[in-house]
Amino acid sequence: MEEKKPNTQLSTVDEAPQFSLIFADDSEQMRKIAEHKAWLQRIRHERPNPAHHFKVAVYIRYFNQTKHENYLDYHIKQFEDTLALCANWELVGFYIDEGSTPPNMESAPEWCRLLDDCMEGKVDLIITQKVSNVSKKSHEISLCARLLAQQEHPIGIYFISEDMFTLASYYMEDMRDTFFLSDISQATISDNEVLREKLHD
Repeated sequence: MEEKKPNTQLSTVDEAPQFSLIFADDSEQMRKIAEHKAWLQRIRHERPNPAHHFKVAVYIRYFNQTKHENYLDYHIKQFEDTLALCANWELVGFYIDEGSTPPNMESAPEWCRLLDDCMEGKVDLIITQKVSNVSKKSHEISLCARLLAQQEHPIGIYFISEDMFTLASYYMEDMRDTFFLSDISQATISDNEVLREKLHD
């Protein structure tokens, strides 16, 4: 019997209906996103390692739609069934904000609660459907990813639709960029064995 691969299974989790494009009115941002997607297609992807023990939180942005009679329960069950394939992954819980488009991060109560739990050591891997679930502002995503990655025990975000893992080695140079943090000492992300253990390609 062919073994199911968790990352392949995750990619089959149903998406919520398409949100408005994050940068619909910004052609320069759209060009950069297109270039980044093309680059991602050319490289060997790194994803969360199923063999590594992760404390996993699933973040969902939910709004009423009709694809399934009870879409939220259906979506949660898909995640539960997929994450059950990873014996070393511990499901901490689901964090669910309502709304068809993301507000500012600070006005998303469940996302804020999730970040608090990350900082308290309760979570070290966030899985969510797509980047636009979290924020419509690219600098918010970048800052958040860097702050999580520079913790003593680095915390990653895996975006299913984009197949992006923020702790992947090819993002580490961007993570070391001091543009977003004024205190350079806080922005240092070391190349360590702990990070490498979390990667699976």
